[in-house]
Formats: sequence, C-alpha cells, structure tokens
Amino acid sequence: MEEIINRVQDSGLIPLDLATFKPKSEIIGLDISNHLWQGLILKEKEFRAWIKSHNWDEFKNKAVYIHCTADAIIPTWAYMLVASKLNGIAADYLVGSKIELEKALIKQAIQNISTEELKNGKIIIKGCSDIAAPDFAMVELIKHLQDHVLTIMYGEPCSSVPIYKKIVPKVTK
Repeated sequence: MEEIINRVQDSGLIPLDLATFKPKSEIIGLDISNHLWQGLILKEKEFRAWIKSHNWDEFKNKAVYIHCTADAIIPTWAYMLVASKLNGIAADYLVGSKIELEKALIKQAIQNISTEELKNGKIIIKGCSDIAAPDFAMVELIKHLQDHVLTIMYGEPCSSVPIYKKIVPKVTK
C-alpha cells in the first residue's frame, strides 16, 4: 500500500484565519442623544453634571463607540469630555459607528502581526469567518504583509486563489 502524503502540510503554507482578528473586547455604544435637552440641544451645565455623576464602570474593559442618534449638532468638546472619562476605563473607544470601531480594532490586530516571523513566507488567508467587514480586513492584511512575504493566497490550501507573488529577479552568471 502506498503511503499517503499530505502535500498541504509539506507545502510550507502559513494559514491566517480572519477569525483571529475579530475584536476580543465586548463592543458597546454610548449614545449622547440620551443626554440632550428635549432630545435636541446639548446644555453644557446639564451635560457636565451627567458626565460627573455617571458610573463609568459599565464601560470597563469594553470597546466603546461614542455617537449621537439624534439630528443635533454636538460640539466637539462634548465628545472630548466623554473620551476623557473613558480613558483608562474602556479597552478602546472612538467617535463613530460600531463598524468603524470594529474596523479600527481589526486594523490594530493586523498591525500586531510580526512581519519578521512571516518573512518570505507563503501565506494563505482563510476568509470564511463572521468577522465584521472581511473585505476591509483582507485589504489591511495585504497592506501589512505584501512587502514581507513571497506569496499571498486566498481560500483553503486545496482550493486557493493567488493574490500576490513576489517577483524574484533571476541571477545570471
């Protein structure tokens, strides 16, 4: 009987699963509209009173997106006040939407990949994952890895789509 050879294992492919880059922190929103006078106007005195009296521990170790669902003009300093209270409590925070926060967290995780460990590697990116904005994550991976690796493919080792291959100049004698 002939020995079965695992060509995928012997190929030297380095798999990267998009699920690895899914944010680890719980993501929650902080809607400023709940603290507007009549849902329309931000009154500084009342807003500062809410900032001072609010229990910020509910955001401990969470990723927070600060936003306003009301059609109101919110002064920049209001977002700054909220951010100053989240600083040191929340795992991360930004002004924007949930998807913007998820993208920022995905980008952070991708930028933490050591390109030195993948130097001249053959990368295969597994794309089937419930990660938010997989297209964004794929592009960020390309931006981060392409200058350091030999090849980048998408899919599964048995059925992949070539994305990038470094052109290595031939040495002539």
